[in-house]
Amino acid sequence: MEKEKPIYRIYSQYLKELYGEKVYKIPINLPVTCPNRDGTIASGGCTYCGEEGTGYENLSNNISVEQQVKTNIEYIGKKYKANKFIAYFQNFTNTYLPIDSFEQYMRAACHNEVVELSISTRPDCIRNEYLLFLEQLSKEKDIRITIELGLQTVNYHTLDKINRGHSLAEFIDAVLRIKKYGFQICCHLILNLPWDKEIDVIESAKILSALNIDFIKLHSLYIEKNTVMGEQYDRGEIQLITKDEYVNRVIMFLEYLSPDIVMQRLIGRAPEETTLFMNWNTSWWKIRDQILEEMHKRSTFQGIKFEYLHGTAMKKFIKS
Repeated sequence: MEKEKPIYRIYSQYLKELYGEKVYKIPINLPVTCPNRDGTIASGGCTYCGEEGTGYENLSNNISVEQQVKTNIEYIGKKYKANKFIAYFQNFTNTYLPIDSFEQYMRAACHNEVVELSISTRPDCIRNEYLLFLEQLSKEKDIRITIELGLQTVNYHTLDKINRGHSLAEFIDAVLRIKKYGFQICCHLILNLPWDKEIDVIESAKILSALNIDFIKLHSLYIEKNTVMGEQYDRGEIQLITKDEYVNRVIMFLEYLSPDIVMQRLIGRAPEETTLFMNWNTSWWKIRDQILEEMHKRSTFQGIKFEYLHGTAMKKFIKS
């Protein structure tokens, strides 16, 4: 009997196949900021970003990396009976550090039970000397490396509106240089930024597929209090799409995405007490289930429309 085709490639299944058992991410919080917060390229950060960044579940960055790793492994290991972990440097820009400090933090996370380092950063904060060190560390510790790049959208007009501080070009440059070192790349995207249309969703899938990105995290936009975007939202200056429109955008994205790319997330979440808008007042897992249910109804799946690369206009010249 032919095995049923999966609707999309799920990260947890990928990790289980790779490591032979369940693997859990443990967040690591470094005392870092971003170049578009401290005035290097801009001030104030991305218009949607709050003072705490995205790592609201992190331990304090006043705690050493070694202790954060130990504490999280003990807690998550006991809770989920886990034996293998990914140390996830999550908050703000984790390569925006002097090289000696960066090396110290990365080495400190190489615990015996840590099988991978996942380093979240910006496309304009990727330098070859940092990649060279990670290559050496990976070989020395026999540990895998994933670089998580925040892109948010391929629409460079929207990138400017959210004060992202970089364009699409910097993202492409970072991907090409990271790939030379053999590291895997995870891209973060927000599919419902106010200025993006459906064509931007499709183009995002196409560009990330053409660049052979390994993993993708999709986020729905949540609007935090005390942010520039929060003020725009309060003044009625931005309009958000509906939940059903978001579901449709996720499905559209997956349909055009290469079937080889692994999806780490279809929707994000944030603490309700700090947000003005978050997931249409709906639990994230209900929206995820709605996406899957709708894909079943449409008999669609990841990559069904992945037919635009490799010189598709030349098909009539190819002998069957």
